[in-house]
Parts: sequence; C-alpha cells; structure tokens
Amino acid sequence: MRANGTCRRALAFACLALSVLASGADAVPPGFEKFYGEWVGTAVSDTTGEIAPRDIHAKIGASGNGFAINWVLVIHKAAGKDKRSEFSVTFQPTKRPNIYGSAMRVDMFGNAAPLDPLKGDPYMWARIEGPMLSIYALVITDSGGYELHTYERTLTPAGAMKLNYFRVVNGEVLRTVAGTLKRVK
Repeated sequence: MRANGTCRRALAFACLALSVLASGADAVPPGFEKFYGEWVGTAVSDTTGEIAPRDIHAKIGASGNGFAINWVLVIHKAAGKDKRSEFSVTFQPTKRPNIYGSAMRVDMFGNAAPLDPLKGDPYMWARIEGPMLSIYALVITDSGGYELHTYERTLTPAGAMKLNYFRVVNGEVLRTVAGTLKRVK
C-alpha cells in the first residue's frame, strides 16, 4: 500500500534528528540559528509496550533564506536486525512569521515547492516557538484519512535537545518516541 511506504518515510523523516550543511553566505532565519549544528543522541519508542531504542544523528543549518535538516535514524529491533534510514528536508519561509514550508521538489518554474499530499506524499512544514522547533508531516492515506507526524525539538538550559515524536492516525496516537541529543559541533 503506497500510504504505508509514505508513512514510513514520514516517520523516519522525523525520528531521525536534524541536519544541514550550512553556507556562510546564506541568510539565517531569525530564531533558527540556535538549533544549528550537529546533534547526536538516543531515543526510545514505547509502542504497545514494546521498547525500541534508536540512535539519532542530525544536522541543522542555513539553506538559502531558510534552513535544512538532515538526519540518520537507526532503529535497533528485538530480533537483532537494525533498520537505518536517512532523510533531508529544506524549509523556506512563508508569508507567515516563524512558519516554514518544505521545499522538497522543483516546480515547473524552477522554484522550490512542497510535495503534493493528494498524491500520497507528505506535506511538511516547520515552526519555531521559543526554545522549540516543531516539524510536521501530514500524509493523506489511500482511504482518505490522515496521518500526522509531529517532531518537537526543544533546547534545554543545559544545551541539550529534547526530542518528542508523535504519530497520529485519524486522531489516534499510535506511536510516541522520546529522546535526548547533544550538540557535537
């Protein structure tokens, strides 16, 4: 089923943390620079009583007049086989303050644009509120329902980043992930 594959992509989109190659010539979106850098840590998914540890490596940095994230997620499965996923997303400013839209494809005019959720792709956006960077991925399922993946990354006074992830399908929370990352660069 296409939605399941897309949902897995969107889940991995977020469970991994963030990354971007910063360019000194790029403009820095106000407020986002405090999240820039390379982050490494662990998280735990507690879904239906089964604990699944995850290693996360993420980078966040400037990209054009927005920012980009790149992250790698390694899920350690009980059977001993690890699952590795890697994702990158660029976000560009919208006309609304502190809200950034994903720029995951190029439109017919050569402009960066979001993917089309009506084609089964995730529609992603980001916002910043104080010490929290939130990234959302909305997927319209084949049956017309929805999945919403929410990634909340909150900076702590000690300089760490708390990660909370929620997967909601048609209003029901199906997965939560919580972890901590530390800045390594």
